[in-house]
Amino acid sequence: MAKDLLVTLQDQPGEGARLGEALGNAGVNIEGFCAIMEGGSGAVHVLVEDVAGAKAALEGAGITVEAETDVLVSPALPDPQIDTPGIFGAMARALADAGINITLAYVAARNRVVLATTDNQRATQLLQSMM
Repeated sequence: MAKDLLVTLQDQPGEGARLGEALGNAGVNIEGFCAIMEGGSGAVHVLVEDVAGAKAALEGAGITVEAETDVLVSPALPDPQIDTPGIFGAMARALADAGINITLAYVAARNRVVLATTDNQRATQLLQSMM
């Protein structure tokens, strides 16, 4: 099961390379990625399947893993060329109507949506019923 790892990087040339090379050299694939730089540093979310390998590789490169979050990863759409307006809105509405808050969201490789919620188990059941 994929997990989201949170790290903080400095907003300077080479930081993304340091992260990417550490994971790549360890054979860990980056399944999804989100980085927001502000005020000299930034929160970086990395979606990985090999959590233990990723944590070891990052820590070996001097990058501290600050949080590990269980996330939901939507299945890839059969045809990544198809964009369907309203899909995220429908997902978010179904969760909101069930009283579930989205705490993290980003798009990952192969046209998938990554979500962390206040109730991942119920969210998974609701979203599977929509597919």
